[in-house]
Amino acid sequence: MQRRPFGRTGVSVSSLALGCMNLGDATPPAESLQIVDRALDAGIDLFDTADYYGGGASETLLGEALQGHKRERVFLATKAHFPTSDDPKDRGNSRRHLVRACEASLKRLRTDRVDLLQVHRPDFATPQDETLAALDDLVRAGKVVYVGASTHPAWFLMEGLAVSERRNLCRYVSEQPPYNLLDRRIENELLPFARRHDLAVLPWSPLAMGMLAGRYQTADAPPEGSRVQRLGGVQGLYGERVTENALDRARRIAALADDAGLEPAVLAMAWVHSRPGITSMLAGPRTMQHLETALRCVDVELAEDLCAALDRICPPGTAAADFLNNKGAARPGGS
Repeated sequence: MQRRPFGRTGVSVSSLALGCMNLGDATPPAESLQIVDRALDAGIDLFDTADYYGGGASETLLGEALQGHKRERVFLATKAHFPTSDDPKDRGNSRRHLVRACEASLKRLRTDRVDLLQVHRPDFATPQDETLAALDDLVRAGKVVYVGASTHPAWFLMEGLAVSERRNLCRYVSEQPPYNLLDRRIENELLPFARRHDLAVLPWSPLAMGMLAGRYQTADAPPEGSRVQRLGGVQGLYGERVTENALDRARRIAALADDAGLEPAVLAMAWVHSRPGITSMLAGPRTMQHLETALRCVDVELAEDLCAALDRICPPGTAAADFLNNKGAARPGGS
């Protein structure tokens, strides 16, 4: 397992992170615990979860799995923003919500602090000084070590860094954006911004929800057990990302993988893992087999001609699937 600097923190982390969205929810508890142990044995030490995953089931499972000496081996990251109850105040990036969410996460995770608390999505209705002051208090209280963001546009991150400097508050040390061969838009602004300001980058959905693993045959018939099938169907947020254009490109990428003697999923993840500016790629396995596939990508070196062929199918900075179609992540009032 490779190790890479976590932005400007002085900490190094594994270049592959365990995304825990499925654990304790789509993945049964017994297999979830096995996946955690296998990830640790393979050298993964960055574990990423959120209070929203499985209604808290992911954090609860991870808290059980990391009891004892395992907790100290892990750089533990969680996130807050989305509602976890019917209370209309229980959402967003206000001080009230973030402080309460952090306290609840610590209880589920059975720990006294998290290494990274990430704001799960931008909240354009809440001033960033409100958000960052709350996060700063959590850091000063010893409940959080570092703070980061997820799926924030570059301009909003820049505003956050400026607020932190002006008010002497903790600053974001990381960003967790969507990034895969079907949505390369972070190459335009976000990746250059992160490199300029030394932010760690933790890309999610390297397989484009399984499209790049060959799971989908048509856009209107999601496979059994897929995220689209489980969460909203083809008309839902996840279903909107699966288009015939995206699937056509995924088939062409799969053909390149076959010519190179690689599984399509391994090629797709190896590409993200090897991109300049990437700190740790999030693999979110639902099964042990998925984790084993992700582990194989770490040692794959992609030839220049193969990367050039991928660029012709999915040009730099473009998107054939919209992974920013959630909660106005791109701009105020937008999607």
